[in-house]
Amino acid sequence: MNLIRWRTQGIDPAREMERLQSEINRLFDLDYTDRSTGIFDRASSPAIDVIEESDGFSVLCDLPGVEQKDVDVSIGNNVLTIKGEKKMSTNSEKAKYFRKDEWFGSFQRTLALPTTVDPEKISADLNDGVLRVHLGKRDEVKPRQITVSVS
Repeated sequence: MNLIRWRTQGIDPAREMERLQSEINRLFDLDYTDRSTGIFDRASSPAIDVIEESDGFSVLCDLPGVEQKDVDVSIGNNVLTIKGEKKMSTNSEKAKYFRKDEWFGSFQRTLALPTTVDPEKISADLNDGVLRVHLGKRDEVKPRQITVSVS
């Protein structure tokens, strides 16, 4: 039997609404963080970071355990698509897991690209489980240094 402390102070409606909201979220296991940005993305998709640099954008995608031959990077209609498959490790078929957070299976991530990306200046490499896609900016949008002459 558990003892519950009785509150002698008044009820705070804002706190009670917050508590009710958190209980409903926990009941339905709702996660309000926006993990996916594409219409075909799934909850078991790899994490993506997008970094703006002076000469372009870098998209970093965590793909531990995924081989280069299992990854496909494509661009069409100003949309970057990263898709592939992470295969289940061979020892996991026979093991009895108490908890398994590692995901496997096919995945797809889509990102709408800004109009400043030059489709001819795109490169990708997979190193140490991180896919890095570099998207170069168009020359007309890159910052330029203009010299001022004094006469």
